[in-house]
Amino acid sequence: MNTTKTKICSSCESTFSCGDISFEKKCWCNDYPPIFNLSDGADCLCPVCFKEACEDKIEAYVETITPKTALKNKAISLPKNDKLLEGIDYYIENGNYVFKAWFHLKRGSCCGNDCRHCPYK
Repeated sequence: MNTTKTKICSSCESTFSCGDISFEKKCWCNDYPPIFNLSDGADCLCPVCFKEACEDKIEAYVETITPKTALKNKAISLPKNDKLLEGIDYYIENGNYVFKAWFHLKRGSCCGNDCRHCPYK
């Protein structure tokens, strides 16, 4: 079952491969949180544009979160994915992983380690 297609990014117009390779190996976009609905007439974004769009949408959402609203945020109810995405779940600073607010929101509670980007405190 190879349902991959060559597509043109609706943002940057670059070509890219999109679709499931097999039942076990899904499209690269399945690694990202399901936070988008394609608007009418819009098509897929390439991996670079899609990641940037996800980062922008997540950052805008995180800015609306307060410690009180963090406990019932939308990220908790999204399907669980063990794969961490650089730029979305974390960034690297001086060789160390720094977890972003989105990572903490997906977990659903404060871990008590006084994390830099903890949305719960």
